[in-house]
Amino acid sequence: MRVAVIGGGPGGLYFAALAKQLSPHWEITVWERNAPDDTFGFGVVFSDETLDGIAQADPAVFAAMSAEFARWSDVDVHHRGRTLTSGGHGFAALGRRRLLGILQDRCAALEVDVRYRTQAPPPGQLAAEYDLVVACDGVRSATRAAYADTFAADLDERSGRYMWLGTDKVFEAFTFIVAEQDFGTLQVHAYPYDGTRSTFIVEMDEDSWERGGFAGPAGRELPPGTSDEESIRRCEELLADHLDGHRLIPNNSKWLRFTTVRNRTWRHGNTVLLGDAAHTAHFSIGSGTKLAMEDALALAACLHEHPDVESALAAYEDERRPVVESTQRAAQASLEWFENIDRYTGQDPAQFAFNLLTRSRRVTYDGLRARDEEFTAAVNTSAPVPPMFQPFRLGGLLLRNRVVVPPMALSTAREGVPGDFDLVHLGTQALGGSALVIAGMTAVSARGRSDAGCPGLWTDEQEAAWRRIADFVHAQSDTCLGIQLTHAGRRAAAGPLLAASALPWDGRSPVPREATRADMDLVVRDFVRAAERADRAGFDVLELQYGHGHLLSGFLSPLTNRRTDEYGGAVAGRLRFPLEVLRAVRAVWPAGKALLVRISATDWAEGGLDEADAVEIARALADAGADAIDVSSGEVVPHERPLFGRSYQTPYADLIRNATGVPTVAVGAISSYDDVNSVILAGRADLCAVGRAQLHDPLWTLHAAAAQGYRGPAAPWARSWQAGSGRPPAARTDRVPPRLELLRRPAAPVHQRWLPRVTAPAH
Repeated sequence: MRVAVIGGGPGGLYFAALAKQLSPHWEITVWERNAPDDTFGFGVVFSDETLDGIAQADPAVFAAMSAEFARWSDVDVHHRGRTLTSGGHGFAALGRRRLLGILQDRCAALEVDVRYRTQAPPPGQLAAEYDLVVACDGVRSATRAAYADTFAADLDERSGRYMWLGTDKVFEAFTFIVAEQDFGTLQVHAYPYDGTRSTFIVEMDEDSWERGGFAGPAGRELPPGTSDEESIRRCEELLADHLDGHRLIPNNSKWLRFTTVRNRTWRHGNTVLLGDAAHTAHFSIGSGTKLAMEDALALAACLHEHPDVESALAAYEDERRPVVESTQRAAQASLEWFENIDRYTGQDPAQFAFNLLTRSRRVTYDGLRARDEEFTAAVNTSAPVPPMFQPFRLGGLLLRNRVVVPPMALSTAREGVPGDFDLVHLGTQALGGSALVIAGMTAVSARGRSDAGCPGLWTDEQEAAWRRIADFVHAQSDTCLGIQLTHAGRRAAAGPLLAASALPWDGRSPVPREATRADMDLVVRDFVRAAERADRAGFDVLELQYGHGHLLSGFLSPLTNRRTDEYGGAVAGRLRFPLEVLRAVRAVWPAGKALLVRISATDWAEGGLDEADAVEIARALADAGADAIDVSSGEVVPHERPLFGRSYQTPYADLIRNATGVPTVAVGAISSYDDVNSVILAGRADLCAVGRAQLHDPLWTLHAAAAQGYRGPAAPWARSWQAGSGRPPAARTDRVPPRLELLRRPAAPVHQRWLPRVTAPAH
């Protein structure tokens, strides 16, 4: 087996060492264009999970790394004159140059042929001459470019600016510095990596960067390897209070924009991408070196486990891609949080620190509480009451907790009349502990139904059926009951279809009629009459459906509204009719009750609603009488490409809440009480809608209370169900384990700082 490795960075060297260790007879050649002692960057941070893999895969490399690690467990957040510390995290860092030295020594010991100061031959030549080509040639991979059609790279370059620097100030912990300047917010990510140095990354958004005077120096041509000294000195001045007289140290340091690299595939024939050539993840969530070394381990293992290169490379990509994509989702959330940090700097420092630490949605309330209960107690001032069980005032209502059961399309009605199934479903959900249960989707007219089983509220019979359900819910609990009103528009079950513009849903759907003024007047009347019926039926909350491609959503989105009159064009025109409906409904809906509007904050499609549109729409809806915005997304056009994932829509609720001050409901794949607590405590939303998890377990909220040891008034059990309020015994749950340790091990310290006593090796 002849193996060519392009790039002698940590990923390439580690792969070469592991592959040679597993198969000593292989001929492995590494091409590295730089000298062995050349390096760019400063420290590299590793997680315990990655280190466990290194320890198992190559104890010699692990032992050499461990001997020189900087270790600590604290995270410090400096914000508005306060330092908040969260402990129990666990970090290990090492200088990049020292890491390269360890891997270079390991490759030499294993007789890997590493050719320094040597440009690799073209990828095609290597592919012809070798059995396997491993391309570790970085973000600007020449190998990836050579096979551009195969790899189909997606390079997402962000607008924010950052610069890698070092400092001779040795920080004691992972340190986030938020320095608000007259030109904007400047943030720093800093961490120690030996006894004399720390990594120091300065970052800011594009507007702040330009207003701060950094664009001029950055625009000058600098020779390769030369740093932007003028900008570095300016950063030193601005951050002097945090540097305590220490200096910033450059190493080819210039302002950069971060590029997230994604590829359709990582392999082409016998050529495979590894590390930054295949994928990148923002530095605020983890090290690219860490990901590259994990890639190297997986690739070496797959080559050893499979009989041929083709199947090994397929297995490698199948194994690593889900891991990388999960990391990239977390990194994207973190990147966007820092890009929009000005939304959060007005928060109390304790809440701000919690928000920062949970920004990727990987770290949660429970995770932080397990690591450092004192820190979470300082943020959750109502402890021991979990955030999800704290009350919230929604319009004229006081909700006992923050959990909402959202509208669900049950499709069980007959001629729009809800029946026994709806009674049982909504009654059970109301008894399940949530503060608000919303029925839906409920059509305001016969031709506004989304399907034949869609419930309605346009006849006396329907109103009476809903009153029966509302009376039952209110007799059995103090849960608030809501109803969502909608007109399905071009997504209706039967014609004639009505829409903002005469655009069919897809190529197989009928063409709807563009709504005339008379049509719009009729729709307004239908919504008003349905709202009046909802009030008489006993509902506490009314929600108007302005999302998911229904009629009023169709007016809001530029993809579905192509009108040339005053109801089309810019956002203000597209808002005109939805605002007419909202104002008319608000006029008849009692002030003591609550009125919500659900929107699709993004269409997940090119040319659709963007973040600025969502903020403008939400602000206008609040001004017209909405008490809160239920922030969903998508389902507006069939060619959407949503980025599904855990709590994937929460960032839009966060955006609207913190950009406008309007209360929001977060929705979308929220299924754990830990996520609800995290969203509420961080200030990303005021309420959380939990849908599918409630279908799986209608007593989800009560069970969440039991799991957290909460027995207060925010999670009341029905009297008839009190006997089930505790977890029933099961096999071995009553077992009490014996003591098997003669001497108890001391608990690991929550707070560990990096306080080196011995000077680390010279650089």
